[in-house]
Amino acid sequence: MLVGLAVGDSLGNTSESQVPQQRRATHGEIRDYLPNWHAEGRLVGLPSDDTQLAFWTLEQLIEDGALVPERLAKRFSSGSIFGMGQTVRAFVDAVRGGADWLAAKQESAGNGALMRIAPVLLPHLQGPSSAQWSDALLAGAVTHDDFASNASCVAYTRLLWDALHVMPPVPPGFWLNRFVSVARPIEGKKPRYEPRAPHRAGARTTLTDFVSAEVPKALRQGRSVLDACNDWYSGAFLLETVPSIIFILERHGNDPEEAIVRAVNDTSDNDTIAAIVGAAVGALHGLDALPARWREGLLGRTGAADDGRIFELMQLAERKWAACVG
Repeated sequence: MLVGLAVGDSLGNTSESQVPQQRRATHGEIRDYLPNWHAEGRLVGLPSDDTQLAFWTLEQLIEDGALVPERLAKRFSSGSIFGMGQTVRAFVDAVRGGADWLAAKQESAGNGALMRIAPVLLPHLQGPSSAQWSDALLAGAVTHDDFASNASCVAYTRLLWDALHVMPPVPPGFWLNRFVSVARPIEGKKPRYEPRAPHRAGARTTLTDFVSAEVPKALRQGRSVLDACNDWYSGAFLLETVPSIIFILERHGNDPEEAIVRAVNDTSDNDTIAAIVGAAVGALHGLDALPARWREGLLGRTGAADDGRIFELMQLAERKWAACVG
């Protein structure tokens, strides 16, 4: 799960600034790491904020044994974040200015909490519980305290737990139905969000209503990932990120390599969408199903030069929660 997250982020972040058509014109189809100037132009996997904040969350969980929002806020505001989004920047500035996490958190429907939420699952591997739900909500709301974000973080951790405990292939509807059933009552019924695509302007909706209507329709129409994601957009707004993730998983989730490749190539916020998709297919299929060339090329950084750090953290986590897995 966590390697899939880091791989998806690393495959996408070197071309994240490009829209899919421009990306394809520049690079062709991306199926491997691109040259990275942070590593002397080598074809290796390096992190953006997706990997950093996910593994800093894992650090906090390991150090304290449980989620502690105050400690998580301190960890996020104590390092240099690569490609930091506006919401996280506002949060970090507030914490560094002396605010506690409750005062520093932002009301944002961006994907900056969902992208890093996967490690919150680890202390709860024995079974979904109210403690898992509250940890997911609190860990996300540290930076993004919003109805859609809170609902997405809780629902996605449930998806991951289910993916860890079933054998692939999964049937149609596995990802969509589970996500919507958990997220809908948390998000509520008020239509707070308006799509950014011009042809959808003015149609206010909830995230779960949008996902439950648009993803099945695109699947029935046999749309490609590129076509569907161009229709509803695929940026950092959850009304775009979540349907893109669920559509990719429904269409390609039984093929982990293709699912990540489609997220990397066919979406706008491709590093984050690929990281979230990568965690899901990693959870479902296991480590060996991720191509060896991706795993071997991953430097494992969370900072500028801490090669191997994510692997150290995963070993610590495995020792800490191995009994839960058993």
